[in-house]
Amino acid sequence: MNALELLDMINAGETSCVQFKKKLQPKQAGDIVAEMVAMSNFEGGTILVGVEDKTGNINGLSFTEIEAVNNYLFNWATNNIKPSVAVFTETVNIEGKNVLIVTVPRGIDKPYCDNDMVYWIKSAANKRKVSPEELKRLFQSAEKLYAEREYIKDSSISDIDLTLFRKFYENRFEEKFDKDAISRLMTNLKLAKDDKLTLAGALMFSKNCEILLPDFYISAIWFWNDDFIVDEYRASNNITGNIAQQYKKAIDFVLGALKRVQNDKSFNSIGTIEIPEIVLVEILVNALVHRDYFIHDSIKLFVFENRIEIKSPGKLPNNLTVEDIKHGIQRRSRNVILTSFISDILPYRGVGSGILKALKAYPKIDFENNTQAEYFKVTIHRPEEKR
Repeated sequence: MNALELLDMINAGETSCVQFKKKLQPKQAGDIVAEMVAMSNFEGGTILVGVEDKTGNINGLSFTEIEAVNNYLFNWATNNIKPSVAVFTETVNIEGKNVLIVTVPRGIDKPYCDNDMVYWIKSAANKRKVSPEELKRLFQSAEKLYAEREYIKDSSISDIDLTLFRKFYENRFEEKFDKDAISRLMTNLKLAKDDKLTLAGALMFSKNCEILLPDFYISAIWFWNDDFIVDEYRASNNITGNIAQQYKKAIDFVLGALKRVQNDKSFNSIGTIEIPEIVLVEILVNALVHRDYFIHDSIKLFVFENRIEIKSPGKLPNNLTVEDIKHGIQRRSRNVILTSFISDILPYRGVGSGILKALKAYPKIDFENNTQAEYFKVTIHRPEEKR
């Protein structure tokens, strides 16, 4: 960043990932450490020392102050943050005054905390303490904790649909299923722990998933027009059940809302669905398999007159971007157990391939990866001329 770019940023008031500090002294250690922790736990950020916090006026620093600030920062980053973080500083001259640019990179060893074991995260231009659920997601992003491996307190092996599991097991492993060994088999597959179902086990094989996991369902709404805020719907349904049941009901719901076009077919033919079914299959399966199960919220399936929206709790995992997934870039899933076994239950073809297949079949699809609100939304635009 050069002086001109810095001045433009200050004048524009771009403060979402930037903090201004007129001076920096030892008594500010707690605040600055919390700021560095929050930036490291998020996408990184910048601290400008020598700039007025409220007005953006450039006060500048002397060379003695710059040397002292550098010493404070490197000491705090090393000794007051667990694990320690690396910060980078650069001095630029603006309007004859020295400003210290402090760059805090996105952390590679998340989550970070201060010496009091307080975890901080960015919230717009501010910082705040991390909630217990957010802390779990931070550990998940660092591949130190997995929602799907958490056991469900009020569950037991008896909650398994034995017929469903038998079919899966014998197809998958090509050997006879022994129902007396169900606890051992489920534990070995990480579908159970201490005779309680893990989240993955319940999602795939429980016979009462809506009771064990009441927050994980699909909220499906068919709107009359293109507006979200309305008083009446054509249809709505909270789609519950295990992951296969949710998928089947969701596909039926959206297919029932779409139109069929005759094209060159005879008048009495069924017609071709306006959006290829493979698109809906791939997007729904991805939503169910790759959503963040540390976020206790439903998947939203909204059918409007001009579009279909499928909104999954959780941003893209492992720092993937929309451009990454559109180019088929693959990384380790946040739900490793689900992705390992789900192809025996759902039409799942592997990480990264579903989006490519959907785009190839129907390019009029938009993606939104909202890292602040933590959701991933797919918008499938319905063909205007065929409605």
